[in-house]
Amino acid sequence: MSTPSGSPPADQPPPPPRPAGPRSRTAAKDPASKFTRAGALWSALIAGFLILILLLIFIAQNTASTAFTFLGWHWTLPLGVAFLLGAVIGGLITVAAGTVRIVQLRHAAKKNLNAPR
Repeated sequence: MSTPSGSPPADQPPPPPRPAGPRSRTAAKDPASKFTRAGALWSALIAGFLILILLLIFIAQNTASTAFTFLGWHWTLPLGVAFLLGAVIGGLITVAAGTVRIVQLRHAAKKNLNAPR
């Protein structure tokens, strides 16, 4: 319902003005919703629990015993438990390698801190 001149009728208010340029994404964000370590930890915990639930379902569905041989050792385990054991050992190897690297970096940082300038 506009008049022939293209302006809105007198009984309706004019539309709000549009911003001149593109809106900045930083201005649209709420300053209270920043990325935090606690938020990252919460997201990691949720992802970890989802993976744990999937792993438990896999273990429950794969209970058939399977024969394993490694370096002359022979044993029998349920397939799901064998996968879980492999995942735990892989995680422990990753933690050990990460620990060695952290110790190396701390040693190098302490050495650089004590070096004469």
